[in-house]
Amino acid sequence: MGAHYFDMESPAERGRLDVMWDVIASGNEVAVFDEAQCWPELFARLRGTIDARRKDKGRFILLGSISPELMKQVGESLAGRMSLIELTPFHAAEMESTTHDLLWRCGGFPDGGVLDEAASFPRWQSSYLKLMSKRDLPQWGLPSKPEVTDRLFRLLGGMHGNPQNASELGAVLGLTHTTIQSYLDYLEGAFLIRRLPAYHAKISKRIVRTPKVYWRDSGLLHHLLGMTARDDLLRMSWVGQSWEGWVIEQILAHRASIGLDTQASYFRTSDGLECDLVLESGGKRELIEIKLTTAPATQDLDKLRKIQSLIGADRLVLLTRCKDVVTSGTTWMTNLTGYIKAVRETL
Repeated sequence: MGAHYFDMESPAERGRLDVMWDVIASGNEVAVFDEAQCWPELFARLRGTIDARRKDKGRFILLGSISPELMKQVGESLAGRMSLIELTPFHAAEMESTTHDLLWRCGGFPDGGVLDEAASFPRWQSSYLKLMSKRDLPQWGLPSKPEVTDRLFRLLGGMHGNPQNASELGAVLGLTHTTIQSYLDYLEGAFLIRRLPAYHAKISKRIVRTPKVYWRDSGLLHHLLGMTARDDLLRMSWVGQSWEGWVIEQILAHRASIGLDTQASYFRTSDGLECDLVLESGGKRELIEIKLTTAPATQDLDKLRKIQSLIGADRLVLLTRCKDVVTSGTTWMTNLTGYIKAVRETL
């Protein structure tokens, strides 16, 4: 934490900053502005202050709950003057492997149960989503009524891991597909959902082009799907889709945390040939198939090889819950812990 901390959601803190502004602007101590999006005036002030001392980097840290795409004042005021870092909830690479199933079950928010499941899951998730629909999302510009947003949350829970269908969602909610697309933009900008694009290529087979929709935090997803603290996750009918989305999020969070600029997509043809994750980074392409099993089948590798013959790949990965890990050469059969370790070692 910096030498100066301001909670921009608090009127009293905004007043304190206003009085101290000259001291902050002329000093050398780091200033942290939490929930920066709550006070748009801040960005215009920072622009002039930064321009006056462009070589003095790292004086200001802005924390917020939404992406810059939803904060026009950031793009207009601080373009070229800041570096963006996405801070995810806890992810697998940050925790002991013995806690990974709890992380999957409760999600990565510190208060959501990953540190003490009995204390909060799924009550914390319920409260979090209610605040998002009733307060935060409307404040950020989402025109939806809270009850409509709540229904959209639940519908997207049922759509987790499947291609996005804005027309279907619109029919259920009585909205146009363009309105649904706009609402999804807000949910993605609030880091609630991830729309994983389809891989595009000119090949002999027809490729599906609709993005898949995933809830980014598995704890929020499990609450929306009605799981309670007493339920056995592995007995849920949707457990496979949950596992797939959770693993995808762990992979992408880890790669970002170690500085890998990664383009992620999925591959699917109209005749059902599919790969859960296509990663492109540093001129390399990796195909990943994710299975909730402890006994991976060679047929899954055969499927990856077929896709490799169509679009090319430098590495094929079959990621399961297996105990025996192979992460050498261009074909890996591994679990999540082995994958994370191997990726780090290849840097």
